[in-house]
Amino acid sequence: MALRCAILDDYQNVALKLADWSKITKDVEIKVFNEAVRRTDADTIRDVKDFDIVVMMRERTRFLRPVIEGLPKLKLLITTGAHNASIDMKACQERGITVCSTTSYGNPTTGIAFGLMLELTRRIGWENARMKAGEPWQLTLGMDIEGKTLGLIGLGKLGARAAGVGKAFGMKVIAWSQNLTPERCKEVGAEYVSKDDLFKNADFLSVHVQLGERNRGLVTARELGLMKKTAYLINTSRGPIVDEKALIAALTNKQIGGAGLDVFDIEPLPVDHPFRKLDNVVLTPHLGYVSQQNYERYYPDIVEDIRGFLDGKPVRVIHPK
Repeated sequence: MALRCAILDDYQNVALKLADWSKITKDVEIKVFNEAVRRTDADTIRDVKDFDIVVMMRERTRFLRPVIEGLPKLKLLITTGAHNASIDMKACQERGITVCSTTSYGNPTTGIAFGLMLELTRRIGWENARMKAGEPWQLTLGMDIEGKTLGLIGLGKLGARAAGVGKAFGMKVIAWSQNLTPERCKEVGAEYVSKDDLFKNADFLSVHVQLGERNRGLVTARELGLMKKTAYLINTSRGPIVDEKALIAALTNKQIGGAGLDVFDIEPLPVDHPFRKLDNVVLTPHLGYVSQQNYERYYPDIVEDIRGFLDGKPVRVIHPK
C-alpha cells in the first residue's frame, strides 16, 4: 500500500513542476496544499493526520509538540533548507519520526534586503505605479545609498554577503552581534562596533541573525530610540527578532525614517495590520528565500529525501541538538 505524502503551503503551485516525482510515485501518493492561509495547529492536525510523509516549506506551518502528537501516522518530516526552528525535534525523536532537510541555492535574501533599501530611498516601485496610472513624470527626490553607513546585526553567511554588496554600493559597513568578534569583522571588511554604536550610527540597520530565544525581541524600543530620525530598519530574517509594537510606534511617530520588512510576527500578514497603512514602510510577503534557483534545489532534494527514506537509507537527516 502506497504511503501518503502531503506537500504543504505550495502557494505558487510549483512543487510538482520543479522536480521529477516519478522516482517515488509508484510508492507514494501525493497531495499538494496550495492555500496561503495561517494554519492553526488544529488545522494542521485535521489536514495531515492521515499522511505518512509531510513536506514543509520553511516555517510556513509549525510542527511543535501538539502537532507531532496529533499525527499518529507521521513517519517522515521534510523541511526545505538546513534548519527549521518551527519543528520540535525532541518530540519527533520520541516518536521515531525521521526529519530531513534540503540544500539551498546562493543567498536570495540579500537581493530582497537591498531591494527594500532602494525602494525606500529611490521609490522605484512607487514611481512605476504612478507612471502606469497615467501620471506624467517624477515626484521623488531620492537618496543615494552610496556613502551611507550600513549597520549589520549578524555577520554570518547572510550578513557577510550583505556586507559585500554594501561595499559594492560604496557604503561604509559596521557590524555587531552577541558572538561577533573584531577578527571576523576584519575578515569580511566590516568595522566592529558595540550594539549601541551600531544603532546610533547606521543609516540602514539590517537584521541577519537567526531567530532563537536569545535573539527574540533583540531590537526593542530602546534600540529603536538610538537610531537616527533618517535611518531605516531592514528585516529579512524573522519578524520576532524586532519588537513589533515598538517598531509600529517608532514608525507611526516618525521616530525613524522608515522600515523595509519581508518578515512578520504572523504570516501571512493580516489584512488589517498597521504595517499595511504606514506610508514609511515597504512590505514584501517573505520573499527572501523564494527564488527560482532555490526552489529548483529544494524540490529535487525532497524527492531524493523521500526515495532515501523508502530505501532505508535516509539522507540529510536532522538530529536534535
